[in-house]
Amino acid sequence: MTALDAVSSDRIGLAHGLRRLGAFVRRNPGLAVSLAFLLAVFLFALLSPFLPHDAYRQNVLARNAGPSLKNWLGTDELGRDVLARLAVGARVSLTVAIASTVIAVAIGVLVGTIAAYAGGFIDNVIMRFVDSMYAFPDTLFAILFAALVKGQLGGEASGLLAPLAEAYRLSGGLLGVLLTLGLTGWVTTSRLVRAQVLSLKHAEYVLACRLAGASDSFIIRKHLLPNTVPVILIAVTFVVPNAILLEAGLSFIGVGVDPPTPSWGTMIATGAQSLQSYPHLLVFPALAIGLTLLALNVVGDALRDLLDPAVSASRGAAT
Repeated sequence: MTALDAVSSDRIGLAHGLRRLGAFVRRNPGLAVSLAFLLAVFLFALLSPFLPHDAYRQNVLARNAGPSLKNWLGTDELGRDVLARLAVGARVSLTVAIASTVIAVAIGVLVGTIAAYAGGFIDNVIMRFVDSMYAFPDTLFAILFAALVKGQLGGEASGLLAPLAEAYRLSGGLLGVLLTLGLTGWVTTSRLVRAQVLSLKHAEYVLACRLAGASDSFIIRKHLLPNTVPVILIAVTFVVPNAILLEAGLSFIGVGVDPPTPSWGTMIATGAQSLQSYPHLLVFPALAIGLTLLALNVVGDALRDLLDPAVSASRGAAT
């Protein structure tokens, strides 16, 4: 096969994949709506600096104002525009979701691959540690870890912690949330990747590579990890919604991002204190996080159906 033939084959495969994906989206109107909503949230967060109101500007003469033509979603207790703060909060949530997912998936893939490929004593030690992490409630562990990070980096730090403390201050506490979610959200990914690598490491093509003298790192890079991509994508659908929800929960109880950085969690905490008098302060951020999580779960379910033939076959038989 010539290089031109290879390029043509890749283009045909890509076109077939895009057509299959398009047909799948057309068969699932809920998926199309969810994707459109997530795209709108992304653009909303991206364009937040260009909104007519500043998320940090206070106007004490317009405190707790309801929705109007000037402030579409009203103002908060300090006269700040709720729509602008929702946009910045969306940017915070998306940043946390993406960055913490990258950290968690990287750790999970590394731990799961090493445990499955090494086997024996190493596998037993690693998986007992993973089991102990599973036994500890995720939310409680995240709260304890976030409080520890906030206590260590939120004040004056010296030595090796000084650069991290400066980065923590510049990020408005966002670095602490990223570290918390990234270092606590890898457990599910590690188990999924381990199970996939265990099923692949005794495959004939892997044994052939080993007999041909290929190194372990080559086998892992070229054969095992590429075949775990569907499992990794499925793991991402679990990690992303959980990261957004945990970030909101941490900010709600005061161990997330630091004021005055807006976060959906801090906005909900503020709105809960004045629910009866000014319900718009709670309703709008709660709708934002609720609809975003709903859309992510719909996309995650659809992606699992698309990538897992067993699930698709079982649902097809049921219908």
